[in-house]
This record gives sequence, structure tokens and C-alpha cells, in this order.
Amino acid sequence: MSSTSADRPASVEIVLVKGGRTKISYQAELLADDGNRVVVRAPWAGDGVRDFGFVRFEKGDVFTEYYWRDRWYSVKEVRDAAGRRKGWYCDITRPADVHADRLVVEDLDLDLWRSADGTEVRRLDEDEFAESGLTRTDPAAAAAAEKALDDLELLAHEGGFEDLLA
Repeated sequence: MSSTSADRPASVEIVLVKGGRTKISYQAELLADDGNRVVVRAPWAGDGVRDFGFVRFEKGDVFTEYYWRDRWYSVKEVRDAAGRRKGWYCDITRPADVHADRLVVEDLDLDLWRSADGTEVRRLDEDEFAESGLTRTDPAAAAAAEKALDDLELLAHEGGFEDLLA
């Protein structure tokens, strides 16, 4: 997928795999691909409203998503329909597998949320991660996932993701 803008596809299919199965797939506008980091934009792809209690994802929300071929996470800036930033949702994943017009990431259950104003940083789904058995079946991947979550949490507390995403 690394190419000039003239021969880059206008859109890409994002495929999120969890437990060996496709959890969700959706089309996204391809904004950039520098050979390592891929940036896409897509409307909220979930069914209806997803209310986490601390944030709601709903129709009209727009996600600008950052994926890396060499990092164990993706970072998604979330804005509402009016363009106001809600915050950042980070998925801990294996590095992105990108080919042609398709980007595939394997979700490793751990997530992180940072509110737009930075007052709230939450580690999410650590119970799901523990139940996944990854620490037993693939200890190296589990260690990489836990380190990625720790690194993102540190960034979130130290001022956010702007430098990472610039």
C-alpha cells in the first residue's frame, strides 16, 4: 500500500480480527500511507449506539484511525458529527497487515481511552485479555501487548497523542 497519492487507492477495507474471526470490517477513506503508518477516516461503523458510560459512539461520529506496520496498537481520534473531539480510543493489536486495498489487524483485547480534555484515561478490557489465554499461548505477543498498553497510557497522561500522530 505504500505508494504515491496518484496510485494510492481512495479507500481501504479495514478488517478487525478477534479470536481468528472477523469482528468487524468497513470501508475507510485512505488519507496517508508512508510505508509504516497508515491513516484512514471513517464514520462510526458499529450498529447503533455504543455507550461505554464515559463516552458514546453513535451515528455521525467520525474516526481518524492510525495504524502501524511495526507497532502493537492503533490510535483512533473520535469526533462527533459537529467536529468536536470526544477523545482517543486505542486498540492493542498485532502490527497491521496491509496489502492492496485491505488493512487487517488482530485485536488483542486490551484498549485505552483518553478523553478530549485529558482528564480521563482508562485502561479497558484487561479481564478479557487475561481470559484470552494469550500469556500462555503466545507469551511474546502478550508481553508486547502489555508493553504497548503501558506506553500508550504513559503518552495519554503526559499530554496526549498529538506528537505521535503528527
